[in-house]
Amino acid sequence: MSSHSPVAYLSGDESSTYAKVTWRLLPFLFVCYLCAYLDRINVSFAKLQMLNDLHFSEAVYGAGAGVFFIGYLLFEVPSNLILLRVGARRWIARIMVTWGLISAAMMFVTTPSSFYIMRFLLGVAEAGFIPAILLYLTYWFPASRRSKVTALFMTGIPMSGVVGGPLSGWIMTHMSGAHGIAGWQWLFLLEGIPTAIFGVIAYFYLDDKVADAKWLSDGQKAMLEANLRDEKPAHALHSVRDGLLHPKVLLLCVTYFFFTMGLYGVSFWLPTLVKASGVTDPLDIGLLAAIPYAAGAIAMLVVGHSSDKHGERRWHLAGAGLVGAIGLYLSVVYAHSTLFGMIGLTLATMGVVTTISQFWVLPPAILSGGAAAAGLALANSVGSISGVVSPWLIGVIQTHSGSTGSGVLGLAVSCVIGSLLVFTVPAALVNSRSRRA
Repeated sequence: MSSHSPVAYLSGDESSTYAKVTWRLLPFLFVCYLCAYLDRINVSFAKLQMLNDLHFSEAVYGAGAGVFFIGYLLFEVPSNLILLRVGARRWIARIMVTWGLISAAMMFVTTPSSFYIMRFLLGVAEAGFIPAILLYLTYWFPASRRSKVTALFMTGIPMSGVVGGPLSGWIMTHMSGAHGIAGWQWLFLLEGIPTAIFGVIAYFYLDDKVADAKWLSDGQKAMLEANLRDEKPAHALHSVRDGLLHPKVLLLCVTYFFFTMGLYGVSFWLPTLVKASGVTDPLDIGLLAAIPYAAGAIAMLVVGHSSDKHGERRWHLAGAGLVGAIGLYLSVVYAHSTLFGMIGLTLATMGVVTTISQFWVLPPAILSGGAAAAGLALANSVGSISGVVSPWLIGVIQTHSGSTGSGVLGLAVSCVIGSLLVFTVPAALVNSRSRRA
């Protein structure tokens, strides 16, 4: 029998084929997501110089950080529905090119109004990227393998901190004043342009579906497509209407909202919290901020592997949320101790970033087709609302009280609420019983 026949692959070693797909897609998608998240949160590092140069208050920063998510929210669902029509390759490329150019143009901000406008446009440009990638992964990987794959992709969140912290600190320290341009302006320019470049590459590198992949044999394609058909759940929702209005989807959206409250609290305020512990040099702040994100990347991969191995989803997600809450609490208790404050922030980051990768295993378990496109986008949109609420809430509290502690404790409570809501989803719907190697 030919080694390229469908039967040979269906009865042979699937792991090598999935390893091939993983190595082909995940490194590139990871870099794309790293660029996306870096462009989203580099404003937290620019803040260290930007506020003083432009005479912005903490409230202005909080509002500007949050208005990104208004544009993101408004265009998220339409973006993913367009993807169904034009294909993932073209739409992902379009998203990346436009947001990279707008992110670079943030260097021209001079007033609160221009800050708000550019952040809003950045949200519009990036809308749909994350649910597009998550939907794209369902075209290649069955549910039994999706937790680990999703975790690999979403390590772009913590790794943006590992790379972005030191890089942002270095740019702001060493490029400040070069050619008459401020350090925070160089930051936006040098971290925005690579995103647009990778967007162009995405157009030529990605394939819309398994059948289009010339780098796979006919047997490998048949095996991948058969596994996707076999694991398609009988109870899955299919219509766009269900993806937007079904109670199960709405409950998942609310759950994700509470988890992302903790995530955006860490993302936007980690440099500020490190500075509050007594560290003042931007490069040192960037280096220290990389530690929690590195630990978070490891936690995401370990928990993702465990979730797939045991076929259990709810406890892996809820447990991560509780760890995040404990870490946020400790970061407040030891706010003025660099050592113990960093331990708390590291636990917080490990927990909150892991909740994000683990959450995204749940929606594809009950959604397919148009419902998946709409439901994934809706859940991400609702989560984006927390991106408005979280920085605004902490900014207002800091402006009026001089301390971010109370706001951070509120984020800890939101992680606990999210963990409790996880158990309203029946285990039978989301736990995977497959044990493929």
